[in-house]
Amino acid sequence: MRRLILSLAIGLFAAPGLALAQQASTLERQMTAEEFKAAGLDKLSAAELANLNAWLERRVEARTRTAVDEAVAKATEQAREEGRKEVVQKNRGFFDFGSDEPIVSTIRGEFNGFGSGRKYQLDNDQLWEQIDAAQLSGVRKTNPKVTIKPGLLGVWWMKIDGYNTQAKVRRIK
Repeated sequence: MRRLILSLAIGLFAAPGLALAQQASTLERQMTAEEFKAAGLDKLSAAELANLNAWLERRVEARTRTAVDEAVAKATEQAREEGRKEVVQKNRGFFDFGSDEPIVSTIRGEFNGFGSGRKYQLDNDQLWEQIDAAQLSGVRKTNPKVTIKPGLLGVWWMKIDGYNTQAKVRRIK
């Protein structure tokens, strides 16, 4: 009989009853007199009822602690991943972070073709310098779209939208 009563009490405090159990600390406060009697809890001595209430409180606290710990761990991992992505995005071009995604942006202002040593300021605040002798002469564009792709051994290649010529570049800011 006591196992049945204990099983009923546990069932009352399963996941849906968790919030209710945190608000009231005893079975008497959580159940109507009819429910209390129907569950057979009125047959318990005061000491037995106190022990059952104490056990239920410990159980609820443990579940709550576990749920909070899991939520904190998940939030921490999510924040860590977002921070990692931010670092990768911010430092692309300086280091290889394993991403082969191209950087797509716009060159600020006037673009007058490729030439060795030229610097290109992008709208995403990156500054790139051409480090090869590639030429793209006679081109005048304002705020052209640019794609910078990683190559082998840490090399980056810049290409202006609408042209096939690409220049080897390195990020300087």
